[in-house]
Order: sequence, then structure tokens, then C-alpha cells
Amino acid sequence: MDARKIVVMVEDEEVARTALKWALHNIIRYGDIITLLHVYHSSSSRTRSRSKARHLRLNGYQLALSFQHICNTYPNTKVEIIVKEGDQEGTKIAATVREVGASVLVVGLHDHSFLYRMAMAHSPNSIARHFNCRVLAIKQPPIAPMRPTLSVLDSATNMDFSQIDISRLKVPHIPPPKTPYRICPDPYAIIWRLRRTRRS
Repeated sequence: MDARKIVVMVEDEEVARTALKWALHNIIRYGDIITLLHVYHSSSSRTRSRSKARHLRLNGYQLALSFQHICNTYPNTKVEIIVKEGDQEGTKIAATVREVGASVLVVGLHDHSFLYRMAMAHSPNSIARHFNCRVLAIKQPPIAPMRPTLSVLDSATNMDFSQIDISRLKVPHIPPPKTPYRICPDPYAIIWRLRRTRRS
């Protein structure tokens, strides 16, 4: 089997870490290369952009290293880190994914995800063409107690990428087995008490 390149988006969101763990459990094969991609957004002013961009780049590397620590807990994982500056619409992300030659892009889907911005800027049915690979958007719905974790795709998320809902599995409460109650006990065990008759 040829080695694949799996790009995982690095964001400071819990669902992004969940997406990485899901990918490590489900799609990573022996020999695959995991590319942790983080794109930071800096201000357009050039006077203070150098120091701010340096700070954002350093924070991006530190965040990617925390994702690499998750990968190190799994055996035989090859990891590379890419930190770049880009816009919030996902143009730099798409260009980097094409440049890397990735076969799968794994994204943690949240309310401010760049996939929604790309859907608004372009046709929702042409998103996968921008990346030239398969896009897996992992969504972790909020956990509500005593409710089934069934989610329905709305029109905003009905795009041409795969959306996977992940929820924690809860073991249902199983009551202890009931001891059968003997309605009629052994008749020989009944002690009959005769009622004394009153003497006149």
C-alpha cells in the first residue's frame, strides 16, 4: 500500500482535537503521514504585523506541538507540522492541502469553521474541488443527558464533504434482576393455629 498524506487542521477548539483522535482511530494506516496544518490570521497593518505575526506563528507551533503529543501516544505515526499565515476564508488552507498532495483533509467542524465561509463564498457543491481530496468534517454535538444523540443535517451543512457526528457512548442503567416472590409457599410449612372456643 502506498503511503497517504492525511492533513488534520490544527485549531484551538476541542472538536479539532476530537477530529484528530477520530482520525488516529479510524483512518490512519501504517505508513501514512499525518500533516498537522495550522493557519493563523494576522492584521493587515504592516507597522505592527511583524511582531504580531511572529507571536501568532509561535503560538501556532506550540498548538501544533500539543496535537503532535496526541499523535505520539499512537504507535507508528509519522507527523509533520506546517504553520502558515493566511486568510479566514480558507484560501491558504486549500492551496496548502493541494500543495502537500493530501488524500484526506480532517477538520473539526464548529460554529466559526472556515468551511462555512467557503460555502458562502463559493458554491456549496464545489468545496471538495478546492482541496482536490476527500474532506471529513467531524462534528461533536453537545451531550444532553437522557436524550438520544441523533443529529440532523440542516441546509447550512448539506455540502459535499462528509460530516461525522461523534458522541460519547453511555452505558444504560440496568436494574438488578428481581427475586421472584413466591405467592403460595410450601403448605406443609404453614403452622395452623386453631382458634380456641370460649367457655361459657
